[in-house]
Amino acid sequence: MDRRAFIVGGLTALAAPLAAEAQPAASRLRIGFLGTSSRSDPRAARYVGAFRQGLRELGYVEGQNITIEFRWAEGKYGGLPGLAAELVRLKVNVLVAGSQPAIQAAKLATEAIPIVMVAADPVAAGFVASLARPGGNITGLSMMSADLIGKQLAMLKEVVPKVSRVALLGNPANPGNAQWVQHAQEAARVLSVRLQALEARDPKEIDNAFTEMIKEQAGAVVILNDTMLSDNRRRITDHAARRRLPTVFGLSELAEAGGLLAYEPSRSDTWRRAATYVDKILKGAKPADIPVEQPTKFELIINMKTAKALGLTIPPSLLARADQVIE
Repeated sequence: MDRRAFIVGGLTALAAPLAAEAQPAASRLRIGFLGTSSRSDPRAARYVGAFRQGLRELGYVEGQNITIEFRWAEGKYGGLPGLAAELVRLKVNVLVAGSQPAIQAAKLATEAIPIVMVAADPVAAGFVASLARPGGNITGLSMMSADLIGKQLAMLKEVVPKVSRVALLGNPANPGNAQWVQHAQEAARVLSVRLQALEARDPKEIDNAFTEMIKEQAGAVVILNDTMLSDNRRRITDHAARRRLPTVFGLSELAEAGGLLAYEPSRSDTWRRAATYVDKILKGAKPADIPVEQPTKFELIINMKTAKALGLTIPPSLLARADQVIE
């Protein structure tokens, strides 16, 4: 055999494995993940972990057959459109968004790339035509957050039966806020509760809102789901503790921070299931034809330390339904 041909052939053979190793990086499926909070937020880390777990269970391994491109708005809604546009320029195969502001930004950024959402009420928000047949390029899971406000108010009445005035704190910069306020007002009428709707776009407005609650003699407060409000959960629970106001939330982290009650769909379960939508789309399914799922698992968190500090007795029937009791 010609020595030169042998050397060239040997070098070609050695290069082949290197080319094979380099190839997957170029052909790897790419998922874009648009987050409203920050990567360092423990809440975000928990949900991202559940999403990654769901992907692993379906055979996806980061660095091998998929890449996840994360973009975080750091709680600044104004930065979401630019981040969404950046993910579109990267030509991701599917875009994942888990809050109404992030979904709205993704929706405006592309009509071609499939979007997997985790949303409160996607029909009312205009993200999908219906749960059964979404239409367009968006599908995913509904968190039913607006529908849960009535249940949160009812639980509050179980703990504080005589409460007649309840403050409702939301962030008007959140696209879902107006819809949630409407649901809360409807529930309050059924429960014969006077609702005081207050707004806060930043920490200073949170302070002002609590001052207004006291002026109106609110007996409790419901906090609507929002990244800015969640990021300031210690500020909120400190205000509530000083003013001896029972608080109800739609996020477990706020109960863990000192709130009285939290009732929400299981976000870990929901985010694991979001991975199944990504899987279906990567295998060729069209978002328009994949029905939006509603949550099947809910979690009630009761902070007994806060209840005792407020001199409240939690009814045994409510305690029996709790998934987590903070002693």
